[in-house]
Amino acid sequence: MNRPTKTKDASLNAVDRMAGQRIRELRRERQISLKELAEKTGLSIGFLSQMERGLSSPSLRTMTLVADVFGVSLGALFAQLEGSDGEAAIVVRSGERPAINLWRSGMTKQLLTPSDSKGSLNVTLVRLAPRASTGDELYTHKGEEAGLILSGTMTLVVENRTFSLDAGDSFRFASTRAHRFSNPTDSETVVVWVGYVG
Repeated sequence: MNRPTKTKDASLNAVDRMAGQRIRELRRERQISLKELAEKTGLSIGFLSQMERGLSSPSLRTMTLVADVFGVSLGALFAQLEGSDGEAAIVVRSGERPAINLWRSGMTKQLLTPSDSKGSLNVTLVRLAPRASTGDELYTHKGEEAGLILSGTMTLVVENRTFSLDAGDSFRFASTRAHRFSNPTDSETVVVWVGYVG
């Protein structure tokens, strides 16, 4: 069995720490206690505390639950871009895209739109490693989402319907409908994903 190298472990832990710090910042901005966040998400206080300290890696489902409580799009949980001339509020340069590496589930999300806690629309480039999945459990959150498969294959489950999508196929559904998705193949799948929280 291959284990991650110490260098890889360190970089993955840094990703977890950055995501946790951003969640803590937003929670404090909104003056929500860990207890309140736990009650509203159904997650334990201990897990949320570990997540904020970068000791636990959040899943996509966890991130969307937290974003819902904060009333923000998933993009607001990405690290904020800095820009002295205000460019970062309008433009995202290809080499400066904030990213969340949901490495335990085999997903990477790069934010293609500026990260903004007040923004309700975000576009991400989602890379699904072979056999990556949001898990067996369906989940819901506020908003609407749509996407375009750039390469590979993705299985999308919305309520009791299952769809197999290939490169060039697209989708749209209300995020309040129970859903999950996965890459059922041994090759990477790449999706342009649009999320809107209205």
